[in-house]
Amino acid sequence: MQRHADFAEFTEVTPTAQIAQSRHGWRAKCLQRLIRMELPVPRTVALPFEVVRAIAAGQMPDIEGLAAVFGEDFVVSIRSSAEKPEWGGPGTILNVGMNDRVHARLIGTHGQEAADALYLNFVQTYATQVARLDPDMFHDEPGPGALKAALATYRAETDDDFPQSATRQLIEVLRSMARGWEGTTARLLRQAKGAPAEAALGLVVQRMALGIGPGLSGSGTMQFVDSVTGLPQITGRFRGQSQGRREEVGALYLTRDPRGASLEEADPDLFAQLCDFGARCRVRLREEMQIEFTIESGQLAVIDAVKVQRSARAAVRIAVALAEDGIIGREDALLRIEPRALTELLHYQVDPRGARDPLGKGIAASPGAATGRIVFTSAEAQASAARDEACILVRRETVPEDVRGMHAAVAVLTERGGMTSHAAVIARGLGLPCIVGCADLSINTRERTLRAPDGRVFRAGDTITVDGTNGEVLAGVADMMEPALDGEFRTLLHWADTVRDIGVRANADTPDDARTARMFEAEGIGLARTEHMFFDEDRLTVMREMIFADTAPDRRAALDRLLPMQRADFIRLFEIMAGQPVCIRLFDPPLHEFLPHDRDGMRELAEALDRPLSEVTRRCDALSEFNPMLGMRGVRLGVTVPEIYDMQARAIFEAAIEASRHGAPVVPEVMIPLVSAAREVEIVKTRIDAVASAVKTEMKADLTYRLGVMVETPRAALRAGEIAPHVEFLSFGTNDLTQMTYGLSRDDAGRFMSIYVSQGVYEEDPFHRLDVEGVGELLLMGAKRGREARPGLRISVCGEHGGNPESIAFCRAAGFDYVSCSPFRVPVARLAAAHFALLAPRGERAGEGVQKS
Repeated sequence: MQRHADFAEFTEVTPTAQIAQSRHGWRAKCLQRLIRMELPVPRTVALPFEVVRAIAAGQMPDIEGLAAVFGEDFVVSIRSSAEKPEWGGPGTILNVGMNDRVHARLIGTHGQEAADALYLNFVQTYATQVARLDPDMFHDEPGPGALKAALATYRAETDDDFPQSATRQLIEVLRSMARGWEGTTARLLRQAKGAPAEAALGLVVQRMALGIGPGLSGSGTMQFVDSVTGLPQITGRFRGQSQGRREEVGALYLTRDPRGASLEEADPDLFAQLCDFGARCRVRLREEMQIEFTIESGQLAVIDAVKVQRSARAAVRIAVALAEDGIIGREDALLRIEPRALTELLHYQVDPRGARDPLGKGIAASPGAATGRIVFTSAEAQASAARDEACILVRRETVPEDVRGMHAAVAVLTERGGMTSHAAVIARGLGLPCIVGCADLSINTRERTLRAPDGRVFRAGDTITVDGTNGEVLAGVADMMEPALDGEFRTLLHWADTVRDIGVRANADTPDDARTARMFEAEGIGLARTEHMFFDEDRLTVMREMIFADTAPDRRAALDRLLPMQRADFIRLFEIMAGQPVCIRLFDPPLHEFLPHDRDGMRELAEALDRPLSEVTRRCDALSEFNPMLGMRGVRLGVTVPEIYDMQARAIFEAAIEASRHGAPVVPEVMIPLVSAAREVEIVKTRIDAVASAVKTEMKADLTYRLGVMVETPRAALRAGEIAPHVEFLSFGTNDLTQMTYGLSRDDAGRFMSIYVSQGVYEEDPFHRLDVEGVGELLLMGAKRGREARPGLRISVCGEHGGNPESIAFCRAAGFDYVSCSPFRVPVARLAAAHFALLAPRGERAGEGVQKS
């Protein structure tokens, strides 16, 4: 055998040995920590990364020296030890060293049945995982003749006897595991888990604790918190007369249980030892650990300890408990929780312990889960809600008038769309579970059916479950877990608030949204979209009358009927937010969105307006646009149909004064959408200032307000220096800004975006994560030029990117004042902002040239 002279070959794991996770892997380091805690860990040897890599290349270490550590007739296990546990590795191989001589010795000490089971276990494992023989030939259960048959099959398949040399077995197992790690499939698998391409593997060789013998013997695992809830609870298993996790003979409960015998009753002292080991691991390893152990004739051995697998809600509870017990610091607790994981705590979730009957999979656009009856129209959804029946709105894709149906539904499912499609954005704002782009399912709105890939057909009224967290549509009713907005959740977020250094507001369109924002402790409303308030049935008719008015006085007459409705909405917003800032975006969408699109709808509108159907049809056609996103909308309506903005400004100012009289002082923020030229701002600002003066005079009250613009066009970003002198804040609407910068429709991009990302055209969907190179450069330029022209100008982001952790990192580094996102993404944003403040102190912030006000 070749020897490699340039590296240390192996290290026995002792309390003082030089074991490093960066060189020997996580398992070797963990075992050393257990040994330092004086836990009964069998003798263990660690092979570092460079040795394992050399083995894969055909260079073997001193196998005789390695074998000598364990003595004559050794029996060992070999486990993988990558740098991080989540990277995985080859499966454990037990009983290396079993041969005829050891088998004969074990017959004398443990009996024929136990010795045969151990030997058979190793022959089957070696044949399939090392010799790479067909597993179907080696599946016999332990019993008379099974061992002899396995040895005969091995000889028949390899033309050689099963290897009797323990060192040869050791060589072959080490080589197989080392080369398995270097294989293409294994490399791709671990890279998918976040491992770098050059990630190396360590191996751990450990004396076998057999778990088989006279008296109390077996193997098991034990942990001290529930993996789903995080509550203190002893869980795990113990299998008598078993080894590893393969056999289930004589299973015992761990704690006393009326259903059967338990380990606690069988040996109370040994059970108490295990509990003590768990408590010591929690303190010394600063983590909740699962202990793997074996018992052989009453003697306890700790084989391994791994971090307890946990749900998001369990992770929060564990982190907070460790911090409150003084085991870890608060900052450590914050960093242990992935911000996106918080979404699982905010909504009902499908219980992972329950059965699932999947129908199809789409894009998980809004987290949470809900069960309801299928409806195919907004009217059906409203009728179902009136009967107090939970329903799921199923559409090919949603349009603005479907907002009513979405308010009535418990979840939304669409066949088309992407992460920033209409359905996805509105559902996230409402906190509704939503799956979009579910091309697996075929929706036929005429026949009112939903067809699954397996041929099953579901009709209106049938029950399904939407799991918006992982994008799965399930048949029937699924077991649910309630939201976990408990004390630990709030405690963690309060800790986050003490360290983050960028504000977090919420996008809130309705009073219900505002209440949700307050519940999640947003620092105000960064975007209130007023147009959604006009889709209610009682307002839609009046809105349509205004659209069909031929003169300005007629338009004002219709808008005067909408004024008290808008004012009441704003009063509720201001009262709910109790003096926190509220930024209201003036009317933005094109008017045709409020008109019917089919013949029946137009006939109903003609009857409601008492106008000829032909006139209604002509007006609807006249208002239609080839490209509505770039048409008569936003500030363009404010310039050409100024009565709309006049009404809204009056409603805002009257509501602010009224709310201030009965509560905290209100300073409303008024935002002009879709600006591209400073002159647009001048024109609208002049009219808004006039309305403000009139309201102050009429109501005999002081009024202060802030005017700003929503930067959604590239030109507005480029000309921010000209716009800034007229306003007090710039808020980047990154949804539309991304569309215009890329020349992409966010509603249609989902059809090809996955191909673009997979082929490396885009690193990530730019509607999902802010494009810091292209769109981000426009943000930096706009912020820099705006603040140069007006020092102290407030800068923010109010598009969907405001709730994306990577985008928050960019905004913080650029010196923005706050981000604004959907209410249910506020907790994610608060925690993400805290992470970045802890990982990148202020002195290391990027965005050179962008001064924070």
